[in-house]
Amino acid sequence: MRGVKPAIVIVGTIYQTPAAPAWLSRLGRAEWKKVATILVERRHLTDADLGTLAAYADAVGQLAESTQIVNREGMVIETKAGLRKHPAISIQMNARNQVRQLAAELGLTPVSRSRPSIRDDGGDDAGYISPMDL
Repeated sequence: MRGVKPAIVIVGTIYQTPAAPAWLSRLGRAEWKKVATILVERRHLTDADLGTLAAYADAVGQLAESTQIVNREGMVIETKAGLRKHPAISIQMNARNQVRQLAAELGLTPVSRSRPSIRDDGGDDAGYISPMDL
């Protein structure tokens, strides 16, 4: 094929920032708006990604809320059995792990952005493995 390759159009690509789901917390909706805008600008957001983006925004909201609780109430609580880890610490740790994992899936981390794209550009040598790659 000669000339400039045609632009790749991924079916389901979203070109305008979608509204956040109503069930997200205030902090989750703010994160949705910020990240969805970035992904739309990069042309990386598709219909199939909306669930992952919602889960990511929800996890960011949970992380922020649990962090606020720990900052306000402290890392330990007093019980009849003595001092115990505040329950919000576990929520915070789980949310942090979810944020990290989902951010990588959405291509929001430096490492995930540096990996080769899995999208096939349909070029003449698609699927060809160079001996230099081995």
